[in-house]
Amino acid sequence: MKFSINREQLLKPLQQVASVVERRQTLPVLSNVLLEVSGDRLSMTGTDLELELVAHLAIGGEVREGETTVPARKLVDICKSLPAEADIRFEIDGERLLIRSGRSRFTLATLPASEFPNLEEKTEGSVFAIAPGALRQLIDRTAFSMAQQDVRYYLNGMLFELRPGRLRTVATDGHRLAMCDAELEAIKDQAQVILPRKGVMELSRLLGDAGGEVEVIVGKNHVRVVAGDITFTSKLVDGKFPEYDRVIPKKCDRLVNADRETLKQALSRVAILSNEKYRGIRVQLAEGSLRIQANNPEQEEAEEEVSVDYTGAALEIGFNVSYLLEVLNAMHGDAVELQLGDSNSSALVADPAARQATYVVMPMRL
Repeated sequence: MKFSINREQLLKPLQQVASVVERRQTLPVLSNVLLEVSGDRLSMTGTDLELELVAHLAIGGEVREGETTVPARKLVDICKSLPAEADIRFEIDGERLLIRSGRSRFTLATLPASEFPNLEEKTEGSVFAIAPGALRQLIDRTAFSMAQQDVRYYLNGMLFELRPGRLRTVATDGHRLAMCDAELEAIKDQAQVILPRKGVMELSRLLGDAGGEVEVIVGKNHVRVVAGDITFTSKLVDGKFPEYDRVIPKKCDRLVNADRETLKQALSRVAILSNEKYRGIRVQLAEGSLRIQANNPEQEEAEEEVSVDYTGAALEIGFNVSYLLEVLNAMHGDAVELQLGDSNSSALVADPAARQATYVVMPMRL
C-alpha cells in the first residue's frame, strides 16, 4: 500500500473517523483505524462494534493498492503535529506503516486488515433524503432528555419514528420527555427504531459539517446515514420504546405565556440555592405572575417573581429546575408557553412560534 495526501484534506475526516474509536478496548484492533487504498481512493474506517464511520478521500502521487490498520489516536496526533498544507506520504514496509512529510519520518505498528470487524455490509430498509440542518434540529431539540445508563436500556437512546410524510424524534428518561416533528414527503413507510445515545451524539456532530442533503437508510438492525464522503452506521437498540403518547397531558386548563429569556434567567438564579441533589423548586402561579422559590438543607433561600400572561386560578407545583432549564435552552423563540393542570400533573412546555417541538416535565413532590 502506498499513497500521498495533503494534511488539510486528511485531518478532518480522520478526526471524525477516530472519534468513534474507544481508547480502551478488549480487542487491540478496535483501537485502530482501517486504511484501504483502491484505485485513486482512500477509505478510512473506525468502529467500536456499535458505531462505524467510513470516510472516502481522493489520493494522488504514486498509488499502490492495499489495506492495513494503524493506531487511530497516534495517527491523528501525527497529522495534527505536522505543518499546515504539508504533503504526507504513506507506505507499508513489512508489518510497519511508514509516514513521511518533509524531514519528518514516523513508523507505526500495524495489525492485519483481516482482523478488523465489519458492521453489516448492506443495510436495507426505508430510504429517504433530508437536509442535514433539519435532521440535526430534530436531534438537538430532543437529545437532552435521553437517559444515561438507565437499567431500562431502551431509554438510553432516541426513538426515530417514521410515518408517511413525517419524521419524529422522541427522548425520555422517565422524568421528562422531548418530542420534535419534521414534515418529510420522502418518507412513505412506517417504522420505529431506537438509536443508542453514543450514535445520537456522533450523528449530531457529523451533521454539523455536512452540506447538501444526506441519505438515511433505516433497517431492522442498523441505521445508515450517508453525508457526502462520510458514511455513518449505527446498530439499533433492541427493545421497545414506551408508548410516549400516554404521558403527554391531555387536560391542561391553565395556559401561561412568558418571556423565555426572562424566565430562564430567573430559574438560573433560583437554582443556585436549590438542593444540590434533588434540584427542587416551588412554583406559585397567580394572575399575572409566576413566583419561583428554592431552599436547601443549609436553610438558604432564593425567590424570584416573573410577570406572565395568565388569568385563572392559583396553583402551587414543584419541579426539578434542571429539567425546566434544559427545555428552555433547547428552545429558540422569544416566548414560552406552559400548559398546567393541577399540582400532580405534568407540565406541557412549547414554543408558540415553533409547534413542531413539544416538551413534558413531570412535577416533583416537595
